[in-house]
Amino acid sequence: MKKYFKIQIETASVEDGELMIAELSDAQYYAFEQEQQTVNAYILEEDFDEKKLKEILQTNINFKKEIIVEENWNQQWEQSIEPVVVNNFVAIRPAFHEPIKNVKHDIIITPKMSFGTGHHATTFLMIEMMEKIDLSEKAVLDFGTGTGVLAILAEKCGAAEIIAIDNDEWSINNALENAENNGCKKISIKLGSDLPSSTPADLILANINLNVLIQSATEISKRLKVGSFLLTSGFLFTDVKKMQNIFEEKNVVVKQTKQRGEWAAILFQKGSV
Repeated sequence: MKKYFKIQIETASVEDGELMIAELSDAQYYAFEQEQQTVNAYILEEDFDEKKLKEILQTNINFKKEIIVEENWNQQWEQSIEPVVVNNFVAIRPAFHEPIKNVKHDIIITPKMSFGTGHHATTFLMIEMMEKIDLSEKAVLDFGTGTGVLAILAEKCGAAEIIAIDNDEWSINNALENAENNGCKKISIKLGSDLPSSTPADLILANINLNVLIQSATEISKRLKVGSFLLTSGFLFTDVKKMQNIFEEKNVVVKQTKQRGEWAAILFQKGSV
């Protein structure tokens, strides 16, 4: 049975907490809960490095740690998670909550240890921007699928084929369960770190951390055909210019940028050579 560390961190403000989450997400922390001046961060026991944590937090920030097991994680979510509603477009809820009225798409997500319930700003931004993209009969690649929520939404929006990949086995199992619970038939969920070399996608979804986006920029651009889109988040608004420069070097240009708190999402489009 896998064990995890729950790290409870005191922060000076909500904004400081969001900056802390961004740094920890680059250090193998899986998921986060944020309150006004507290961040709870979760990491696999074998990935925990207290020295590295102290370097990120610096000496003037207090934290507590405790070990939890998988069952405890699910129980905590069932006791605390509330539905997320993105405009009138999508409601994301655990199965034990009643369906949300007056939304176009109702998605059931059992989050477990995967990142992506809609509560975090980056997932919210991705969903909000997907509303404006025509996915009818399109091919979609969800890179770093987590809970599978974006892949599930892509199918509900009419995509003909969705490939969802993640390098974490726990996320893959979670995404498979969530896809089944939402009656999805067009999603292929795969374990791996590399983008598939199949037919280029009409839309690539990439809600992952900044370092992975930078490392994967060349491969992502190769999977885009002229006119197709890349929708990405997982980075701070202060990193928007860096993202823009990296992808525009590969002829993938910015079409729209959105901000929520400290976080950002960018919609790119592949241009002609």
